[in-house]
Amino acid sequence: MIEKLPGFKRRMEWFIENRKDLTANVACMRAPGEGERRLLSLVTADQLKRVLRVMLDEAEFLSPFGVRALSRVYKDAPYTLPVDGMEYRVGYEPGESTNGLFGGNSNWRGPIWFPVNFLLIESLQKFHHYLGNDFTVEFPTGSGNHLTLWDVAAELSRRLTRIFVKQEDGSRPVHGSSALYRDDPNWNNLVLFYEYFHGDDGSGVGASHQTGWTGVVAKLLQQSGD
Repeated sequence: MIEKLPGFKRRMEWFIENRKDLTANVACMRAPGEGERRLLSLVTADQLKRVLRVMLDEAEFLSPFGVRALSRVYKDAPYTLPVDGMEYRVGYEPGESTNGLFGGNSNWRGPIWFPVNFLLIESLQKFHHYLGNDFTVEFPTGSGNHLTLWDVAAELSRRLTRIFVKQEDGSRPVHGSSALYRDDPNWNNLVLFYEYFHGDDGSGVGASHQTGWTGVVAKLLQQSGD
């Protein structure tokens, strides 16, 4: 039986003694929101505003094409960690890596990833259902323009879908500066679903057939249409 497992009683006693500390920073599920909804969240409304103040800052995480995987502040001021006489650095890498570390790609050090952005949008929508139209945040941070969380989610969705949308000159950000995809009628309407996207210009990076998760752009387009 589980009660006979070594240390079980000791672990349960510790949990009971510390459970208040473990839940101190979790939003209260008993507080009703809009339409008597309940919210299970690791952040309170005040904490959410502080998180979004950084996430929606164009000098940090907010890109014209979504939310970056790492803040842009690390471009000019990389994070450094000295260990045993060696200095390790983590800098902002919006696209391909500037060195061969990690196979030559930057992955989570700056680019835009659709799975994470999709989850952020879904979460903001759920927070809006609970907090309602009276809860607004500055978007972008420092602009003086305040939006509901629903409108923030919609704007993030538009920034992501813009990666694939034709610009006035016929180009799409996903294809970068490629003249072939911009000018050639045989290639102009071919859209590639890259693995992740450049944190500053939205061009495709990594595998070019990653429909498994970049395909969620279809859901974002559907929501925008609805």
